[in-house]
Amino acid sequence: MAIEMEKVIDVIVTVGSLPAAIKPDDDIYDAGFSSIRALQLLTELEDTFNVTLPDDRFSLARTPRALSDLIQERAS
Repeated sequence: MAIEMEKVIDVIVTVGSLPAAIKPDDDIYDAGFSSIRALQLLTELEDTFNVTLPDDRFSLARTPRALSDLIQERAS
C-alpha cells in the first residue's frame, strides 16, 4: 500500500491546526504542532491508514515523511 504524503500532511494540518504549507521534511513541532495533540494525531493516523503505530516509534517521527515511512512499514 503506497502512503500518500499529501494525505499524511492533511491529517497533520487538520489535527494540529497548522498551515497547509507544511513540507514533507518539516519538523511538525517546530512548525507549531502541539504535543498535547500528539495522541489525537496518533489515533487519527491509525484510523485513516488502518494501522497500529507503536508509541515509541511514533514519538520519534517528527516529520510528515517520517510518519509516512512508519505508516508504510506498519501497513506492509
